[in-house]
Amino acid sequence: MSIVAVFDIGKTNVKLSAASDDGRVLETLSTPNVVKDGPPYRHHDLDGLDDWLIDSLAALGRRHDIGAIVTCAHGSGGVLVDRQGAALPMIDYEQPTPADVDAYYRKIVGSHRERASAVMLGAAHLARQMLWQEMHWPETFAGASAYLATPQYWAFRLSGVLASEVTSLAAQSHLWASADGRPSALVANRGWQRLMPPMRSAWETLGPIRPDIARRTDLKPTTRILCGVHDSSANFYRYQAADLSDVTVISTGTWIVALTDRTGVDFNVERPGHSCNADVFGNPMPGMLTMGGREFAAVAATASGPASLPALQQIVASGTFAVPTFGSDDGLFPGTAGCGHLEGPLAREENIRFTLAVLYSALLTAACVDDLPPAKTVVLDGNFVVDPLYGAVVAALLPDRRVLVSLSTTGTATGAAMLAAHETRASPVTLAAEAPDISGLPDLSSYQRRWRALVKTMEQAS
Repeated sequence: MSIVAVFDIGKTNVKLSAASDDGRVLETLSTPNVVKDGPPYRHHDLDGLDDWLIDSLAALGRRHDIGAIVTCAHGSGGVLVDRQGAALPMIDYEQPTPADVDAYYRKIVGSHRERASAVMLGAAHLARQMLWQEMHWPETFAGASAYLATPQYWAFRLSGVLASEVTSLAAQSHLWASADGRPSALVANRGWQRLMPPMRSAWETLGPIRPDIARRTDLKPTTRILCGVHDSSANFYRYQAADLSDVTVISTGTWIVALTDRTGVDFNVERPGHSCNADVFGNPMPGMLTMGGREFAAVAATASGPASLPALQQIVASGTFAVPTFGSDDGLFPGTAGCGHLEGPLAREENIRFTLAVLYSALLTAACVDDLPPAKTVVLDGNFVVDPLYGAVVAALLPDRRVLVSLSTTGTATGAAMLAAHETRASPVTLAAEAPDISGLPDLSSYQRRWRALVKTMEQAS
């Protein structure tokens, strides 16, 4: 059995898993994704993460016969590199960019079709990170070899080969016009073509592991290093590999990311929360994204799970609501940033907060699904599905769709591992998802209408 090491880089935590190439995760190691305050700006601790990765590969290699390594990561992360490695530290995308950079960026970034997502807050786009570095460290920027999205940075670190990849660039980088399958006009306008290495497919082997890293980890010198993939596109690939189509896949974690293979969106029109990502084949995928994990944490506060049906019944019957948006980004609802609040008779009751957070997250999820082209099947995946009530409530809020819940929370690692067998797979993998149990739930249709009305009032008041 071929074993794949999957290096999964989230905004908050990092995981290294050993998985079979049909997606079964056998073991996982994890560590926080450390951010340092500076100088020169708030940045991720690449050196510390590098040491952890080497040690963890060595540990997994003693227990598993690793034949390939693949990296997957969230969007909005990238590294300016020279021949030795990182030329400047990796920017933490949640910090604001300097005022001069932000103002100039908004002038030059181009239309929604070129950007493929909204202009979000902080340093959320690779193109904005590049502009910051170009404007404030021009000599270093001029001497750099490439700008790599996070998966391809670590593939470069492990193999020595520079590459670009479509799902990573299509994840709100503003460097890739996903609807047209080409670099955005901004790339040529800024002369950044030299920093974009040749495009390679996510499943392609860039080369064998670097000899020095093979020696340090005691891995085989023939260990393949794959190009790597955006995490939500890896999760979507998991269901493509199961031969599922006409589908919307919801990946949950720090972000709620909804991606669909359905077409019919006018990518010339910008709408709140909308994006255009890409699957591993380069096909444009209409998408939605909002920081659901952060919203969940704001509502749950210190409460812990699991969510309970009696608490859900009390919340619905009493008319208690979590109204968006708690974070600093509007997300799906323009003008609501920082206005999030709880209202209703149970708003001060701590014992219902976790269940209210699950209900609120389900409402956000349904709002994402409803704003995309209708797909026959909706698959829920990621951290939120740990609580059974989340899937049940989403299914109740989407009565006209077939809603399935992943049987595993490792969808990203599973999909990424499956890339290692992409070129040799002879038949579809097993679809590991099932319909949630919605028996006993209160009628949520009236509650959902009232919540939407509250949201609309918030938007109109902004």
